[in-house]
Amino acid sequence: MSASVDTSATPILSAIGRSWWVLLLFGLAAIVFGALAIGRPVAAAVALAWTAGIMALVEGLISLFALFDKNTGISKGWLAFYAFASLLFAYMAITNPASMAGAMVLVLAAWLIVAGIFRIVFAIRVRKVIEGEWLLIVSGILAIILGVLFAMNPLAGMITSTLWIGVCALIYGGFQVFAAFKLRKLA
Repeated sequence: MSASVDTSATPILSAIGRSWWVLLLFGLAAIVFGALAIGRPVAAAVALAWTAGIMALVEGLISLFALFDKNTGISKGWLAFYAFASLLFAYMAITNPASMAGAMVLVLAAWLIVAGIFRIVFAIRVRKVIEGEWLLIVSGILAIILGVLFAMNPLAGMITSTLWIGVCALIYGGFQVFAAFKLRKLA
């Protein structure tokens, strides 16, 4: 028994197949970024902070322009606050991305500590309802330890985080390249 091909989907598959090179470019860019992040983690962290600043600048400007729109779905006060906070972060991240990269690691450290405490408290509260609550407690303890380590040495935390981002980018890029060549066969 032979498998039949849906002929109505063929033009769509062919069009997708012709765009294989877009996935290839995304994959190669991710691989290059991943390699740079692993090879130069501090520079990559600074670049990520600068990029976050650019994104915040765009968000801030859009929010600022939205203040003059009569049909916004949010109060003008919150919108103005968000625009101001976004533009302030953008200014700091664009003008001094190295300091902002370190500051973001400190925010991550604080979050890890709070998340670790939450996990431990949650595990204790649900210990009679679930099995393996000790795993939540262990993950909470590990999160607290990691948060404290990041807070004690933000540079090491920044490098570690950037290395993990680099590894993930390499894996993501590899999958994108693989998918691109699979899609190329559809063209």
